[in-house]
Amino acid sequence: MASCPKGTPSTLLHLDAQVMGGQRVTTVVTKEELTEFVRSTILKRQEFDEVPFYILDLGVVVTLYNQMISKLPMIHPHYAVKCNPEPALLEALAALGSNFDCASRSEIEAVLALGVSPDRIIYANPCKPVSHIKYAANVGVNLTTFDSVEELHKIRKWHPKCDLLIRIKPPDDSGAKHPLDSKYGVDHHPQEIVPLLEAAEASGLSVVGVAFHIGSAATKFAAYRGAIAAAKAVFETAARLGNNKMRVLDIGGGFSFTNSNTKSFQEAASIIKEALHAYFPNELLPGSSLRVISEPGRFFTYSAFTLYTQIIGKRVHGEMRNYWINDGKYGSFDWVNYDEAIAKCTPLTLASSLTTSKGLSRTYNSKVFGPTCDAADEVFSGHKLPELEVTDWLVFSEMGAYTRARGTNFNGYNTAAIPTYVVRSNRT
Repeated sequence: MASCPKGTPSTLLHLDAQVMGGQRVTTVVTKEELTEFVRSTILKRQEFDEVPFYILDLGVVVTLYNQMISKLPMIHPHYAVKCNPEPALLEALAALGSNFDCASRSEIEAVLALGVSPDRIIYANPCKPVSHIKYAANVGVNLTTFDSVEELHKIRKWHPKCDLLIRIKPPDDSGAKHPLDSKYGVDHHPQEIVPLLEAAEASGLSVVGVAFHIGSAATKFAAYRGAIAAAKAVFETAARLGNNKMRVLDIGGGFSFTNSNTKSFQEAASIIKEALHAYFPNELLPGSSLRVISEPGRFFTYSAFTLYTQIIGKRVHGEMRNYWINDGKYGSFDWVNYDEAIAKCTPLTLASSLTTSKGLSRTYNSKVFGPTCDAADEVFSGHKLPELEVTDWLVFSEMGAYTRARGTNFNGYNTAAIPTYVVRSNRT
């Protein structure tokens, strides 16, 4: 199998730079140092606005990247930029050796702006605007996905030198929180694959591999085995048609990693390795031309970001407490349900010093709203919180995946403007 570049000692040292993605990087060795950094950041923010903020811990990112390449050394990760396009995160992953999954022109532009070579990008969107295809051709992004004859026509006209991966549906994505097969992919059986391969051949286009995605936030990792078996069937169909160019297998995303469930990725990695050796045994031998790639998003981001929100309003109804914070369902909480928000929430008070709620014994049934005027902008309800005041804070851990990236500017609250502060802990 072709070798994949990984982070080297020199690139890892680059993560110790004072600036990453335009943001100053603060090294925090102890919990006390992190607490003091948070306190100083909160005090600075209160001086001029009431805007929430994120803290990105690059120590978490390095740990997760090292775990991925150690558990799946035969697979080269291509970070899914859509999950969280924070520049400091992109620059850190680029330095570590990650490649990138981009799904639009703006995502390609963001990665290229870091000095990343275009051959480290896969344009992983089976349905692309013509203007974006033209841009990819102009900058030399020469690998993309497709699942229709109509997409082949666009690529033949505007990017005929682009190598193609045929996107197939996984046989089972029922365990995914967000399935994708209703929108993308074709069945792996010959009756659907053969017409696409023949159309590509007639157009002079090179289909060099297969891509699939078992769905975002997957929980049934046996789905990888079924999808890898289906991909092998497509490789065999292509070989019967005389296509000997198949050399890329893209196993997509679906990986997850949380501080409370560290075994999920280990389970997924074990199933993936077993399936690859079962269905592509010869292709995994040294010297093989097969290149296996993945598109992790949540895995690198979920636990690396913490969101700090300020209480901007309060209302008391007997034993009920209503609070308003400066982020909500139209912002970072779009994909976060009530139970997840409650599990991640830690109150902070600045009455005298930065303290958690552990010292505040009495609690009240509470409802937390976002800042917009929509009554549906509710973060959670029915959860007990200590007595909090305006200017106190609610902190939400594990908020890196599809949070700020999916937010809006509804009602004048611009989620994209939420700042990120970068630290590096000593987790590596």
